[in-house]
Amino acid sequence: MTKPPLTLYLAAPRGFCAGVDRAIKIVEMALAKWGAPVYVRHEIVHNKYVVDDLRAKGAVFVEELDECPTDRPVIFSAHGVPKSVPSEAAARQMLYVDATCPLVSKVHIEAERHHENGLQIVMIGHAGHPETVGTMGQLPDGEVLLVETPADVATLAVRDAARLAFVTQTTLSVDDTAEVVAALQARFPAIVGPHKEDICYATTNRQEAVKAMAERAEAMLVVGAPNSSNSKRLVEVGARAGCAYAQLVQRATDIDWRALDGIRSMGITAGASAPEVLVNEVIDAFRARYDVTVEVIETAQETVEFKVPRVLRAPA
Repeated sequence: MTKPPLTLYLAAPRGFCAGVDRAIKIVEMALAKWGAPVYVRHEIVHNKYVVDDLRAKGAVFVEELDECPTDRPVIFSAHGVPKSVPSEAAARQMLYVDATCPLVSKVHIEAERHHENGLQIVMIGHAGHPETVGTMGQLPDGEVLLVETPADVATLAVRDAARLAFVTQTTLSVDDTAEVVAALQARFPAIVGPHKEDICYATTNRQEAVKAMAERAEAMLVVGAPNSSNSKRLVEVGARAGCAYAQLVQRATDIDWRALDGIRSMGITAGASAPEVLVNEVIDAFRARYDVTVEVIETAQETVEFKVPRVLRAPA
């Protein structure tokens, strides 16, 4: 039986970003240096496959520091942590390694600088997301106000409209964030923004690639985790850019083949915490059912690399 033809558009860049790469490397190097178990507070990155793989190598994932013994190293996730976490680790004399993405740390430093200058901060982000919790936790309660939508801006109660600054989560939709920023600037003309967008290069690049792909693909799959902010934003960006069917899948087994019946073109991308092995698994699943032609849609090239903390580069 001949397989129906299918053009598979593969977005580039896709998958791992430099911050995720570094965070995974930190856990692997900690295991190599100190042996198992090494504790990790919160999922190191939002991907079940990655977490399961590290767990098999000896990483123990916990939600809070009090679940960790004091005699084993603990690693903080790429999303960043509130200031209280390293303080508590230091008070308990724990050996800790911070795997916070340097681009998230940059937002933390920015927030602190505004705070020192006497400004109250508005954070554009998603309530409860670990990155938002970590950034808001850099400063005392009430110093960072959270908004998610332009509607939130209208009801925001600030201390002094003339003394405000804003920061954003690094994994937001570029277009959605622009709308919230516009609402903030309209209501608070004096608000101070970042020098350069807080949304990171990887989030921006992956969204641009999806927009380019959405024009050509009838349907689109984003390989990523349901709790991954940047992956969920890719689905929204694809749908908004005109792709009739955009879905998030964790693995090839999640593909709803009935929904894709009769398609001739398919777009595939992956969130910043999804490994390429899962993308290949999805491509193989299509090859099994279709006569596949792969076309790469490249909108940028990434050369960013982040060093691991010095403690891991020194011999044990």
